[in-house]
Amino acid sequence: MDLLDALTEAVRVVRRVTAGLAADRCSRAEWERRLTVFVELEKLAGFGKASAAARVADADGLAALCGSSVGRAREVLAAGRALTASPVLAEAMADGQVSVDQASEIARTMTVAPRAVDELVEVARTGSLQTLRDRARRVRVDAEDPDDLRRRRHQARRVRHWIGELGMVHLDAALEPHVGAPIVERLERPARHRARRLGAGDSDGDGGGVRFEQHLADAFADLAAGGDHDRPKRRDSAEVVVLVSHEITQRDWTGVADTEICSIPGIGPIHPDTAREIAQDAFLSGVFYDGTDLRHLKRWTRTIPPDIRLALRLGTPPDFDGPRCVDCGRRLQLQIDHRQPYAAGGPTALWNTDLRCPDCHDAKTRADLEAIRTQHRSDEERNRRQRQPTLPPQPP
Repeated sequence: MDLLDALTEAVRVVRRVTAGLAADRCSRAEWERRLTVFVELEKLAGFGKASAAARVADADGLAALCGSSVGRAREVLAAGRALTASPVLAEAMADGQVSVDQASEIARTMTVAPRAVDELVEVARTGSLQTLRDRARRVRVDAEDPDDLRRRRHQARRVRHWIGELGMVHLDAALEPHVGAPIVERLERPARHRARRLGAGDSDGDGGGVRFEQHLADAFADLAAGGDHDRPKRRDSAEVVVLVSHEITQRDWTGVADTEICSIPGIGPIHPDTAREIAQDAFLSGVFYDGTDLRHLKRWTRTIPPDIRLALRLGTPPDFDGPRCVDCGRRLQLQIDHRQPYAAGGPTALWNTDLRCPDCHDAKTRADLEAIRTQHRSDEERNRRQRQPTLPPQPP
């Protein structure tokens, strides 16, 4: 049986076993096992589609064949062409470990940083697509000449607006990092405050809960009107942190060596001249990084001290890529969580704190509480047995 016959037979088998699948009733555990298999099949099929499309198809033809957009078809073609240039990527896709979406992201980065392929493939194997995109974006930015990057960013700045569905005003902006980051922070802080104050279940008049993006819209309206009425008054929070290696300041802010940092955590690198220009801005905090390890910080209270909050907002060294959920990679609405629960005696120390989104935080908290309850039950049972009197042996 040649390859085409084998593939055709595989399609017949899949079609046969999935007939009536939507009406099938089985346990949740069985559906989860099926989902894992279908995901693997999808990745393997994506490898075959990308390999074949790169040899015989153009973007328009592939889009028509797959029923997708032309932009999506271009991504598949880019992934297929990258397979011939990277045996590591081809092997990972052929083994069902990397999806087409992940491969297309790696392909974008290969053109400017071919040596980063092995690292990105490993990230794709173990992390989410968002984690891969964040890392690939950072690799592409780091590969650019700082002066060219600064010039391109300045030329790419824009704001568009239009009237959309329901007569709503839509805004789309692309701002330079040192301009956009303070604006984002000044929106998210009052939005987080509103979300905590109102609660996730509060109605917005239509029977549904208020989404975080709606809180952001309210905060934007306040900011545009010149106010920020719900903004929490925190003396320990800065709008934006600019992280600069101490060595750069000693060279009169000229150049960034390979082992040095000049960036806004979570946003990306900025030019030293820009960092120096905005260093005195009231909404910016400058942190001069000299390699000092802050992980010794420790406090035996639930309150998170300002220095730990700041360290968490920087992200993990040496990249300092900003905060993200340690479980899913999300960057919005992050909450500080104790790795070893505070209820179980865990200290408020940098080494014992992580950032998690609300969903992941809730899931971990439920698991922690169940583990604590299970441990308590085990301890009570052991103590009960120890309290039971030992009967003397009975005569025969």
